[in-house]
Amino acid sequence: MSDTFQAIELRAVSKTFVLHAQGGVRLPVVKNATFAAPRAACTVLAGASGSGKSSILKMIYGSYRCDDGQILVTAGGERVDIALASPARILKLRASTLGYVSQFLRVIPRIGAPDIVTAAAREGGLNGMDARERASLLLTRLNIPERLWSVPPATFSGGEQQRVNIARGFAAPHAVLLLDEPTASLDAENRAVVVQLISEAKAGGAAILGVFHDDDVRHQAADHIVNVAAFSDPGAP
Repeated sequence: MSDTFQAIELRAVSKTFVLHAQGGVRLPVVKNATFAAPRAACTVLAGASGSGKSSILKMIYGSYRCDDGQILVTAGGERVDIALASPARILKLRASTLGYVSQFLRVIPRIGAPDIVTAAAREGGLNGMDARERASLLLTRLNIPERLWSVPPATFSGGEQQRVNIARGFAAPHAVLLLDEPTASLDAENRAVVVQLISEAKAGGAAILGVFHDDDVRHQAADHIVNVAAFSDPGAP
């Protein structure tokens, strides 16, 4: 498969955490991770808890710096090495190319769900009216009652907060979308909605790289599976 088709490519990526509060103990997490994720497909990271799946997503997003290797993300006609990119370049990539859905909703207090999702859509390039319509559509599809739209999501249940988080992640047409356990706190109905959103994003050409707790979601969404255990450091505790 040609490099131009790969939206994400990791080459010998390694990461070790140093626990300064515990006397500098070194905790190897990932060693020589090498794989690619193509456009218009969902690549799933599989492996036991603690094997480094979420750390890999965070390194691609630029939240963690890798110690060694290359993390190449295709943005337009350019391939950017996240491992070497400046913070300003990473922020620009997040606005134009990289989307991310984590397990936690972090938002400005007292801002309603439609404004949160609309802001994400606008940052991704949609205009004001289209962004607002996209936000309303996603919140409706993800079963957030309209009576709650004016209420700050900080007061929502965990499942409702996660659905707002998912709506925000899918609000803009990102070329690369990173999903870190997006369905962990959702019921079957809303998990099915997420699977539909993934399918629609793939049809639009997005490269999706995800970690899924739920076997049914993993099986429905995955086009490719990467076994993260292959990148675990054999010397790790």
